[in-house]
Amino acid sequence: MKHHLIGIGGVGMSALATALVKLGEKVSGSDRNLDTNNITFLRRLGVTCTRDDGRAFAPGADLPDEVIVSTAIEDDNRDLVAARAQGIPVVHRAQALARALAPYKLVAVVGTCGKSTVTAMLGHVLAECGLDPLCVNGANVPGWEGAVRFGRGDYAVAEVDESDKSLVAFKPYAAVVTNASADHYSKEEMDEVFDAFIRDLPGPLVDGRAPAGDAPAAVATSVPGAHNRANAAMALRMAVRLGCDEEKARASLLNFVGVERRLERHGDNVYDDYAHNPEKLRAMWTTLAEEHPEGGLCVVWRPHGYAPLRKMLDNLAAMFNAVIRPQDRLVLLPVYDAGGTTDRSINSDALAEKLGDDKCVLVSGHAEALDWVAAHAADFAAFATCGARDPDLPALASAIAARLG
Repeated sequence: MKHHLIGIGGVGMSALATALVKLGEKVSGSDRNLDTNNITFLRRLGVTCTRDDGRAFAPGADLPDEVIVSTAIEDDNRDLVAARAQGIPVVHRAQALARALAPYKLVAVVGTCGKSTVTAMLGHVLAECGLDPLCVNGANVPGWEGAVRFGRGDYAVAEVDESDKSLVAFKPYAAVVTNASADHYSKEEMDEVFDAFIRDLPGPLVDGRAPAGDAPAAVATSVPGAHNRANAAMALRMAVRLGCDEEKARASLLNFVGVERRLERHGDNVYDDYAHNPEKLRAMWTTLAEEHPEGGLCVVWRPHGYAPLRKMLDNLAAMFNAVIRPQDRLVLLPVYDAGGTTDRSINSDALAEKLGDDKCVLVSGHAEALDWVAAHAADFAAFATCGARDPDLPALASAIAARLG
């Protein structure tokens, strides 16, 4: 069967594409941006990647048996329009991933924050303990094939997204719920979604929302931060419940290599992180403050969408006002514009007004951010770029590291 993934360069779609290739399926894909590391990686796997301008469905093209889309793909996407015009079935990414993982005992990792890290930690621990799982993550992991670890054991570990409620496509054997907070929906609605998801699990559950947290006390791990110690604790609890030796599982967490864009180092004191909502940004900021208690932090952040910024504006302002110390500074980029139809009546200046010049600097783009950081480098002990969706943020972190020498 041949699958064509529209938006294949996104981390979730590229992970699905990789998993399908490793499972022996034929895969092609398209994207509006072909100049990304994920596209380069997929092409090395033999995946044909083209512009999403309809050419994959032109007369004489090798047509796929189905087209796979995520919620981010709009109805007027030219590939999607062409596929529907030719009667090719269209399925959602979650349905396709659930189908691919159906032969395994699926351990689903859900929650507002920490999913990618817990998925990577749990996959690592199960592998170290001999269970050889298939893992499909929402972020690339060093040593894996992008966001995928191909294993031949009975278990699959997968990050399952709640942002569009497509998690209902999955029928997991076991699950980890990391936490629930207002993000795509209110906390109350998120709790309802997660409660329904875990209601009929035949296997073990680790629920980090439990009053004391359904996990042991925070355990030692190789990556910094209280939030990562809590993530490790949840991965440990699930691994033990799946039959891993606890002592060996604990030891394996000390050689966990981390996850790309999760406090990923670009030089001695430059980091890049995926943080994009108040909880994740708070965790990132406080972790770096703990690592550099005396010196200041300079954090370059880009909001990942107009609607999320509008929804989280007050919470973001409250969080930044709480964590930014007198020696710190937030360098605020414009909202990342992914195109399409959206309400663009709000931008980063609305947040900057709530923070003030003593906490925040508003810049027009990456070049101005780089120049500002370089000009004020002596004022800070550590630097970070953060945000979702913008594929050039890691390159900005590397550029900052290079400029700082």
